[in-house]
Amino acid sequence: MLRLRVATAIVLAFVFLSALFSLPPLGFSALIAAVVAYSAWEWSSLAGLRRPLLRAGYVIALVVVMAWLFSGWQLPASGLNKAVALPLLLVAGAWWAVALLWVQGYPSSAVLWGSVVVCLGVGILVLVPLWLAISVLVAEPRGPWLVLTVVLIVALADIGAYFTGRAFGKHKLAPAVSPGKTWEGVLGGLASVAVFIAALGIWRELDVQAWLPWTGVALVTALASVLGDLLESMLKRHRGVKDSGTILPGHGGLLDRLDSLTAALPVFTLFYLMLDHRL
Repeated sequence: MLRLRVATAIVLAFVFLSALFSLPPLGFSALIAAVVAYSAWEWSSLAGLRRPLLRAGYVIALVVVMAWLFSGWQLPASGLNKAVALPLLLVAGAWWAVALLWVQGYPSSAVLWGSVVVCLGVGILVLVPLWLAISVLVAEPRGPWLVLTVVLIVALADIGAYFTGRAFGKHKLAPAVSPGKTWEGVLGGLASVAVFIAALGIWRELDVQAWLPWTGVALVTALASVLGDLLESMLKRHRGVKDSGTILPGHGGLLDRLDSLTAALPVFTLFYLMLDHRL
């Protein structure tokens, strides 16, 4: 199982990096739209839809939303209109604040979001901003590197949390949602991210004034990634399933690999736009 898991991870990394650095921004955005569409298929099952026709209808609805955004606010050769993306990402940020309250209040909070209809609506709020954030970032002059930076922040936060949690974890983060996560693990993940950003700052020869915004945004992004993970864990626990799907051998579903990014990428992109691209 471990070999299968590692092999799948290597293939995913190769495909992702190849697409990120070889496709034009609009091509990469279209690829991510396809990934998000399949993720919507998995989300519809977690939300409680069972009939394939209804699940397909949900996927089509999400694709229509993305196509509407794309066709209405596309800028020539430069991705989505960032002036329009900013308020949408602000809405996404507000949504994740609500999600934090739901995660903290689980299982009591399930009375607010546990119905199929509400869960389907939550899926739109989770998946569309993910696509929007990537589409905005990848169209920037250093777009592929910005996207890769967020992915590395999330990966390091997860790896640091795993090993620190195993070694020192005592205080549970959200026992009703994900019993394995601890506050010590979160702190270890943040420390890993801080070291990464310090190394990045040294490599890019940044002064303190430039380095501090990077550090702050990176740490907030890492915290957001934890929330994204917890939200999907909460939904899976509520539905009584271990994985969101079976498409990735040894890993489960696409959502199981994207859950942290669903919060991290919109949050990072929101700060990137608010700081007027000074990152």
